[in-house]
Amino acid sequence: MPMIDAFIPEGALAPDAEAQLMRELTDILIRHEGLDPEEPRVRDVTWIFVHRPAALYRAGALAAAPIYRIVPSVPEGQYTDAARAGLVSAVTEAVARAEGASVDDVGQRLWVFPTELNDGCWGSRGVVRRLPDIMEYFGGPECRTLGERRLAAQRRADAAKMIEAISQSLRVGAPGL
Repeated sequence: MPMIDAFIPEGALAPDAEAQLMRELTDILIRHEGLDPEEPRVRDVTWIFVHRPAALYRAGALAAAPIYRIVPSVPEGQYTDAARAGLVSAVTEAVARAEGASVDDVGQRLWVFPTELNDGCWGSRGVVRRLPDIMEYFGGPECRTLGERRLAAQRRADAAKMIEAISQSLRVGAPGL
């Protein structure tokens, strides 16, 4: 259930192209969470907030072409490295289609920041929603179990990175050890 902040300059896209882009972003982001983009409950909680920057500067000068920033936010445990890479590629292709430009051209003017919010930092309807609870809402007990596994896998990966960083700093930073 992604929330998306899309920074799109006013007039950068034709209205129908922008509407199509919003539909594509919805599908892309749901798919990269590993959920079904056709599921009405999932679609209903996928919101896109469009921000219209008054001005955009590049290298200290007013940008000559539109610059975009897409920030999809999901609960912790939803993205793998492969999902993030696929998401960035698919969003870039979708923005290029909307603009009618090449992926290479748009890729130089688009930033995509797939963001995971720590478990317990996602709230709706006045309560904190944890990933297993969210997944259960979308698909019952089996999806709850999937959410628990995803969160556990994310935590194991984070712990392994931390252990490796500590180990590396001890090898490099502690002469004589």
